[in-house]
Amino acid sequence: MSSCGAPAQTATLPADIDTGKEVVLSGRVLSGRVLSGGAPVGGAFVRLLDSSGEFTAEVVSSDEGDFRFFAAPGSWTVRALHRSGNGETSVSADGPGLHTLEVAVV
Repeated sequence: MSSCGAPAQTATLPADIDTGKEVVLSGRVLSGRVLSGGAPVGGAFVRLLDSSGEFTAEVVSSDEGDFRFFAAPGSWTVRALHRSGNGETSVSADGPGLHTLEVAVV
C-alpha cells in the first residue's frame, strides 16, 4: 500500500475492469530524457491534472514505475515528482479505452 492510501500500482489491470466502458490512463515513470532507455522510477508521486491544470488525483508509482488512473474522457496532464527529478506528459483520452503513457523524470 502506498503512503497516500491509493491501491498498489501494477502494470496488469484488475480482471473486473472493462476498458470498453472506462477511461484508463496507465503508464510508467522512467528516468532520463530518452524514455525507451530509461530505468523505472519507483516511489514517484504521480499526479493527474485536468485540462485547466487543477489537481485531480495522486498515486505513488510502484517499484517498476507503474501507475494508473481512472478518469473521464478529456485532456489530462500526468506529472511525476521524484527526488531524482520531475517530468510530465499530456494525453487526450477522447473515449473509453486503455491510454498508455510514459513520464520521464530528469
